[in-house]
Formats: sequence, structure tokens, C-alpha cells
Amino acid sequence: MITKDLYNTYVQILKDELRPAMGCTEPISIAYAAAEAKKILGDIPDKVEIEVSRNIIKNVKSVVVPHTGGMRGIQAAAAAGIIGGNAEKELEVLESVTDGQIQEMKGFLKQIPCEVKCSDSDFIFDIRIILHKDQQEAEVRIVDFHTNIVLIRKNQEILYSKEIAGRKEADLADKSLLTIEQIYEFADMIRIKDVKEILDRQISYNMAIAEEGLHGNYGANIGAVLLKTYGDQDVKIRARAYAAAASDARMNGCELPVVINSGSGNQGITASVPVIVYARELNVPQEKLYRALVISNLSTIHIKEGIGRLSAYCGAVSAGCGSGAGISYLYGGGFIEGAHTLVNSLAILSGTICDGAKASCAAKIASSVDAGIIGYYMYKNGQQFFGGDGIVKKGVENTIRSIGQLASEGMLETDKEIVRLMIEDCV
Repeated sequence: MITKDLYNTYVQILKDELRPAMGCTEPISIAYAAAEAKKILGDIPDKVEIEVSRNIIKNVKSVVVPHTGGMRGIQAAAAAGIIGGNAEKELEVLESVTDGQIQEMKGFLKQIPCEVKCSDSDFIFDIRIILHKDQQEAEVRIVDFHTNIVLIRKNQEILYSKEIAGRKEADLADKSLLTIEQIYEFADMIRIKDVKEILDRQISYNMAIAEEGLHGNYGANIGAVLLKTYGDQDVKIRARAYAAAASDARMNGCELPVVINSGSGNQGITASVPVIVYARELNVPQEKLYRALVISNLSTIHIKEGIGRLSAYCGAVSAGCGSGAGISYLYGGGFIEGAHTLVNSLAILSGTICDGAKASCAAKIASSVDAGIIGYYMYKNGQQFFGGDGIVKKGVENTIRSIGQLASEGMLETDKEIVRLMIEDCV
């Protein structure tokens, strides 16, 4: 039963997690920390120290930072925040960078020492930026999630400090209260006005970058390849292609914003774009689309809660499964159909690794959306995977917990090995 308090919590979870961001969120988090540190220092630094956890290195190494003229990596993200960042905009910190500032960034990186170290932090998500100018220095540290500043220091004075909550993410609504059954109940009863603004923004932003990805030239152009190869008449192909195209653009320097999910733009794209494409194909009322997006987004968040913000487990898989649940709702399905869709789709693709943010994310998104769609059509045709089939457990909640344990505990060594392979000297 959805009580008033639980209803408000579910609404707040959507508000917490469906936020606008420009570019891949890990480099943008570095830019945000750097912009905040520059604001505290009050001047352009003459030395920069950056210390980040291995998952940050993994997710920043290969991705283009928007508004940098095509530059990639940790140092580029920090330089962008220092030169052109507006810390007040948080994950849209680079929104107002000028052409002149892009040139200034390139000169900055040539002239100013910018040292990057792999942190020995116990936290999967950890960014520390220290800026020096003459005898002055400013430090900003972000831990656990992308905007969670836990320390601001100028010289020896601590200007701001708070306890590190770890996986609990104390500043955010309690995602542990999510269940698939109650997500469906909530979606059926929600007052659309309570979520209309954030869902309208998700629809507008994420479809705009999907269109840009299809019509531009970004990365490996996975979305365009799908349409060229299979045509655009089948909604199953279009759903995969549009989601992949949005990632094509986002991973390769497109400066359009996206609405993220669980801290990830790719997950925000994957949880929303296929559902929107199906809703347009089926010509359902707009209210039905909103409710389907509530299901897709919250299902994705629920699956990701057990996995964690960053891991060796590809987050697009969770979102592709979530989109399958949303699509099942568009076809008239309820909790039973959605639960079976999620179990089936999780069984298909779980174990896909995350080897950082880069062009191939788009192909993983296409595969993840396909798994979500297959999961639905399996149940529609009277087929399903059962508890005991590999890591599948009896019941959707037990299966989701199984996936969380696989990703957060079982794949820890996999995660370390991925980083070793990507960056040989970071152990």
C-alpha cells in the first residue's frame, strides 16, 4: 500500500535522480569540483593536483568533455571547470563556456602542471581537487555521488565539511523503500502534476540528443548503423537506434544536455528514449507515457540501488530492463507482466562489463534495450526464465537482489582488472 509518506518519497526519488547534466557525468563532476575550488581560490592556479578513485579514472579516460573543443580525460575536465565553469550550475557547470575560454583551456594545459593520481580511497566514487596559487591553496572533495561535496578548504581553514554517508547517500530520498510492485501501484495513482515538469524535461532533452545523434557524426554512429542496416519501419529497431544515437552524441562531445538516471546520462537515455519511441508508435495518451516513464525510471533506480553508482556492471543493462518494464505498461501490462519482463531481461544480459565511458557504450545500450524488449515478448508468448536458471531467483525482488550482489561484491576483482587493463600503472 502506498501511504502518503511513501508517495512523497517516491516523488522525491524521481526529483533527486532525474536531473539535467551536460556531458558524461564523471568528467562533469570533476569540472564541478574544479570550478568550486577555483571560486574558493579566487584566481587561476599555477598548479593543479587531482586525486580520483579508479572508477572515476575508468569513466573519464576516454570520453570527450563537452565545450572543450574535443578534448578528453581528467585534466581536460579539470581545466574546463577552472577556466569556464560555473559551479552554481552543478552538473551543467560547462553550459556557458565560450570559444575564447576553450582556447584558454588548451593554453592552460600546456603551461600549468596538472598532476593526476589514483586514490587509495575506500570509496568507489571519490574526487579531490587541490589548486595552488603562490602560497594559497584551495581544496574540494566530492564523494559517493556527483554533486556531493564533503569538504571545502582554503589554506588551513575548513570552510565546509560533512560526514561521508557512503552508499546510504543520506542527502537523498531513501531508495531502499522501492519495490517493483509498489512502483506499479505508485505509477497508477500518481498525480501527473507532481512529476510532469521533470518528465517533460526528460522527454525533451533526451529525444533532442537522440535526433542529433542520428543526424550528426558521433563516435561509431551505432544508431545510424542500426537504421541503415535494418530500416526504420520496425519500432523495435527504432527504439534501439534512437537510444544508441543519443549515447553516440553524448559520449563524443555533443553539447546538448540530457536528463540522467542514477547519476548516469546513458542510463537516463536508456530508461526513457525507448519508452518514448514505443509510446509514439502506439499513439497512447500522454498521461500513459508519463506513467510508463515513472515505471521505467523507478525500476532502473531500484535495480541500480543494489549495484551502486559505479561498478564493473554496465548500468545500461539495468536501464534497458527498466525500459522493457515501461514498454510492457504501454501495452497494458501491470505488475505481473512488468515483473516477468524484468526477470527475463536481467537474465539475458547481466554480466556485461563497464569498461568506462566511450563510443562503445552506445552499442551496449542497443543490446540492453533489445534485452528489455525480448524480456517482454517472452512473457507475452508464455515463456519465462525460472528461479534456479543461473542467477535468476524466484520472484523479481530476489532476482534484483541477486544482481546487486553479483555487481557490488562478485565483480569487485573484475572492476580492478578492467582498470589495470585500461591504465597499466593504476592498481
